[in-house]
Amino acid sequence: MVNQLKREVGFSGLIFASLGGIIGSGWLFGPLNAARVAGPLSIYSWLIGAVTILFLGLTYAEVGPLFPRAGAATHIANVVHGNLLGKIWAWLLFMFYIAIAPVEVVAVLTYANNYIPGLLISHTGLLSGPGILAAIALLGVMFLLNFLGIRRVAKVFTGLGWWKLAIPILTIVLLVAFSYHPENLHIVHWHENVHGMFAAVASSGIVFSYLGFRQAIELGGESREPGKHIPMAVIGSILIGAIIYVGLQWAFLVSMPPSELTQGWAKLSFTGIFGPFAAIASLIGISWLAVLIYIDALLSPGGTALVYATSAARAVVANGEVGAGPRAFTKITEGGVPWVGIIVAYVIGCLYFLPFPSWQKLVGFITTISVITYGIGPIVLLQLRHSVPDMERPFRLWGAHVIAPIAFILSSLVAYWGGFQALSYIFGTLFGVLTLYGIQHRIRGNSDGQILGFRHITWIFPYFGGLWVLSWFGPKVLGGTGGIPFYWSMAAVAVLASICMVWALKVTVPDSQVTDYFSAMDQEGIEL
Repeated sequence: MVNQLKREVGFSGLIFASLGGIIGSGWLFGPLNAARVAGPLSIYSWLIGAVTILFLGLTYAEVGPLFPRAGAATHIANVVHGNLLGKIWAWLLFMFYIAIAPVEVVAVLTYANNYIPGLLISHTGLLSGPGILAAIALLGVMFLLNFLGIRRVAKVFTGLGWWKLAIPILTIVLLVAFSYHPENLHIVHWHENVHGMFAAVASSGIVFSYLGFRQAIELGGESREPGKHIPMAVIGSILIGAIIYVGLQWAFLVSMPPSELTQGWAKLSFTGIFGPFAAIASLIGISWLAVLIYIDALLSPGGTALVYATSAARAVVANGEVGAGPRAFTKITEGGVPWVGIIVAYVIGCLYFLPFPSWQKLVGFITTISVITYGIGPIVLLQLRHSVPDMERPFRLWGAHVIAPIAFILSSLVAYWGGFQALSYIFGTLFGVLTLYGIQHRIRGNSDGQILGFRHITWIFPYFGGLWVLSWFGPKVLGGTGGIPFYWSMAAVAVLASICMVWALKVTVPDSQVTDYFSAMDQEGIEL
């Protein structure tokens, strides 16, 4: 008998898993980065990010419960566009999920360097030798906790979740009560700030901060009532997260002492102190709040690291299930623990502690790769409406034929705002993956024109290539040459996304293949 994951997670475990993924290092660093890029308009950057993720979240609220299994996002890509796209998406998601826990560990150590000097190299901000060892050990703790089993881990999510909500809310209230300067919201350079407002969405950790919403979907294979609880957890976590983040950005802007802004928002810095909110608390005389924030800087990113360590292990399992990785990835203990997935995710996660760029640069890469992978959701939703129209849906999205295209366009814009450098890195990786699969099947002697269903992925070439070319000729604020004006480039991205979405819906697998997939899932005993 094959061991399976245990369905032991209730609604509170799901929503706090998503909130735990949302409220992490983003609140500790995001507002400062966004203010530097967009000034007072950074408030609207958080709203744009929230709307984008909410539209994507609404599509996943319908699609997610239809795939109540570990690493659901991998299966979502596989079922509509075939095994080749499923494998490509599996590796992209693999890279994404495994990267988050190390990033959160770096955030913990960045704050910890204030009272344990030597964890960072002072002139670069990168991890030192002792810092790398501490990071490897701390990440190991996050993965070891997963051996407790999902029921106990879900209880940890819930307990940490209340703390992770309370501290940001308390910070908002106290900063504004002790230091309120509404004149800080005055905008001097509108043109630059508006461009920065869009760029900040991808580059400052804003969308990165909201990405945790899909944790409830990834844990769907262990939910007691996935059809009911997954949509509620997804939508609820996004709305709660948006309220907190917009409040934090506003509080950051209006509580800043004007004396710190003599050179403008773009050059704002806190000498010798890592962590903007702790720095403000110290400047305005609330030293005990600074201490509390330093404590939260251990628990909040640490909790998010635990959430993503859990999801990363499930992503490894999904890679094995769709054939993107060896079948050994799917091994699970009798207690429902994906032990191979935990070990693999930990070992590869440690590689992210090599001298990468700053937290902000790294989350820019992660944001771009994530919205590209998330963008498959709206396409899958519309195709499933066509191929299995009568299938029972625990949550049915109203206005899906309007919301889904908007969600795909918005996710494409966020990927574009990530900039030329991030897109070059990701598309270079994609090209490498496709080349390896092509070589593999050439060696095996598969020379027909339908290698792994090549026709079903033809839409990704104009989509990825178009985004890359537009970013190359796009505005300089995004790393481009400036050949295409900012707003015209955004309009071009919207047109490109619309065309490629129609194309993607034309080259899906036959309806019968989709039906067979869900029939097989029913035979496995997986119920919605």
